[in-house]
Amino acid sequence: MLANQGQAAGAVTVLSAVSAANTAAATSGWIDIRQYEGDLVFLVNTGAITGTNTITMEDATDGSGTGAAAIVPNEGNPTAVSTANQIRKFTINASAPRGWVRFIGTIVTGPNLIAVTLFATPKYT
Repeated sequence: MLANQGQAAGAVTVLSAVSAANTAAATSGWIDIRQYEGDLVFLVNTGAITGTNTITMEDATDGSGTGAAAIVPNEGNPTAVSTANQIRKFTINASAPRGWVRFIGTIVTGPNLIAVTLFATPKYT
C-alpha cells in the first residue's frame, strides 16, 4: 500500500459476522462498487468451522443480480476454508466487475462463523 491508501480506503461490511448453518446464510447481498477505483480488497474472517466453506465471488449488472456470473480474484480462486480462525485476503480490480459484487460462502457442513469486509478507495472526482 502507498502511504495514504489505508487512510483513503473505505470499509464496507459485505457479510456481518454470522454463524452460517448453510450457504444462504453465508451469502451477502449485492454491493455497488461503481464508486471505487484500484483494487477491491476483501477480507474473509472465519471463526469456528465445521466441514468446509468454499469462497466464491459473483458480479452482476445491477443490484438485483441480473446476469450474475462468477468472477475470479486476481490471486485465482480462493481455496476452501476448513480450519478455524483463518483470515483470507483476495483482490479484484474495481474495473473488472460489471458494477455489483457479492460473496458466496458455500457451506458443506455447518455452522461456520464468518464475516467479510471490503476495503476500497473511492474514485477522486
